[in-house]
Amino acid sequence: MAVQPLSTIVTTSKGINHLNYRVPTKNTTLEAKHLQNQWLGTPIKYSLQSKNYKPFLTKHCPIKATLSFSLPYGKPDPAVSIEKIPKWSSKAIKSFAMGELEARKLKYPTTGTEALLMGILIEGTNFASKYLRGNGITLFKVREETIKIRGKADLFYFSPEHPPLTEDAQKALDWALDEKLKSGQNGEITTTHLLLGVWSQQGSPGYKVLATLGFNDEKAKELENVISEPGFFED
Repeated sequence: MAVQPLSTIVTTSKGINHLNYRVPTKNTTLEAKHLQNQWLGTPIKYSLQSKNYKPFLTKHCPIKATLSFSLPYGKPDPAVSIEKIPKWSSKAIKSFAMGELEARKLKYPTTGTEALLMGILIEGTNFASKYLRGNGITLFKVREETIKIRGKADLFYFSPEHPPLTEDAQKALDWALDEKLKSGQNGEITTTHLLLGVWSQQGSPGYKVLATLGFNDEKAKELENVISEPGFFED
């Protein structure tokens, strides 16, 4: 059989008939002859019934998801029961995730206090990030100081999907949780608690970056006063 050039097919309703396609009437069986034409070649061996056609996803498919409101806790036993442990704010959890991602982007094998700091700034909408930017501490500057302190990673090194926390980073998270418990206030653990947790780890890369960029105990005290005010929360 000679092959007919595709250019001879007219893209109109009349031209479609050249393919020998016949539209079945309602409740009729779509047999092989309806699907046979010079382009398809061998007839299809099965038949379809129009009544068996159903709209795609006629029913809502249930979606199950688990959302964690906790971050890693390094101590074996918390000071209070699990039910009384305060939850981390969604912005703090997102900051933590962004910190992990930034550690991977920089090809570091671990997530350190400097990565937590960058995560806070990357999230961008939390109170702590606004305070840092208001004092001239930006993501670009923090990243630049981080590379000076930790150095550039091997170009061909691939970080794990979730770079493990350094000891200092874990202590920063624990400090934030413990301070929230000590305050006796209700509410969530915020990114400001996380920032102060980073500052509490003197000698860590995150602490060194903050100190280099002008953060000091006076500013830390100012933030402590803010989060100690009744009703403080991350909007």
